[in-house]
Amino acid sequence: MKLASLIRRGAVTGLAVASLVLTSAASAATLTVYTAVEAEDLKRYAARFNEDHPDIEIKWVRDSTGIVTAKLLAEKDNPKADVIWGLAATSLLLMKSEGMLHPYKPKGIEKLDPKFIDKDDPPTWTGMDAWVAAICVNTVEQGKHGFPTPTSWKDLTKSEYKGHVAMPNPNSSGTGFLDVSSWLQMFGEEGGWQFMDALHENIHHYTHSGSKPCKQAARGEVPIGVSFAFRGAKSKAKGAPIDIIIPSEGIGWDMEATAIVEGTKNLEAAKTLVDWSITEKANMLYNEGYAVIAIQALAKPVEHFPEGIVEAMIDNDFEFAANNRRRILAEWQKRYDSKSEAK
Repeated sequence: MKLASLIRRGAVTGLAVASLVLTSAASAATLTVYTAVEAEDLKRYAARFNEDHPDIEIKWVRDSTGIVTAKLLAEKDNPKADVIWGLAATSLLLMKSEGMLHPYKPKGIEKLDPKFIDKDDPPTWTGMDAWVAAICVNTVEQGKHGFPTPTSWKDLTKSEYKGHVAMPNPNSSGTGFLDVSSWLQMFGEEGGWQFMDALHENIHHYTHSGSKPCKQAARGEVPIGVSFAFRGAKSKAKGAPIDIIIPSEGIGWDMEATAIVEGTKNLEAAKTLVDWSITEKANMLYNEGYAVIAIQALAKPVEHFPEGIVEAMIDNDFEFAANNRRRILAEWQKRYDSKSEAK
């Protein structure tokens, strides 16, 4: 009897251990996440997320906004991604119109600024932070060439800046697209293209990265880089001799946003990541580089960011930008692509 009892107890113990192993295996998940987040920030975001959720492995697919957007659209009928974390809201609105996003209301959404939430209920995307356009001017190169500090977008069309300006190609860069779509809103359709025609005369080259023009200005490779304020602040913090200019007409902006891809086979893990992406912990992490975040009440000033950013942000029509994206990019390509850097 004792032997039989021990055997029975051993069997139960073995089954319990096997059950624990199976449960553990079932709870683990691997997510494929597409992102356009800056590489150095992505490392921090990934590490902090896995501190809280070590059971979820993430395979990151990172590139510039235009490249990630094109990849997702090409995979529409056979999606490879589970989650999009950190892509322009204008890109996500385009994907929403194509039925590519899974509606989900993450836990804690009531804490977010309403403009960082898709208008549908349940929403298909939520915002993380806003990145804003800016002009980076290398003060050493400025002294060599003897041109004044530009204070407006239209200043960049003046003859003294000819050959001294770099900006991102909007077909590959989200920053480039927010520049172009905001100019069309600020100056009107006809006025916007007229402005870009004049600006093109002064452009030295177009980059395929939104941060690259400011990085090049920081290194003195070009005197002026049309980029975004976050990159300028980072370069200045490292000692680069640059000024970060907020143009007087106002600045375009977009949100880094998050969404679940329709058809994911890892829905529960995807929801966990999206829930985490809007937490206070995540927002404080975004605030290490961005002055405007989804829970703005938590935001602290970011070193070297110029004053007046929030006031300068235009009333951005995201629907206009998303609905006209293909047409705008095709027109830009036809007019200006001759000065784009090789990919």
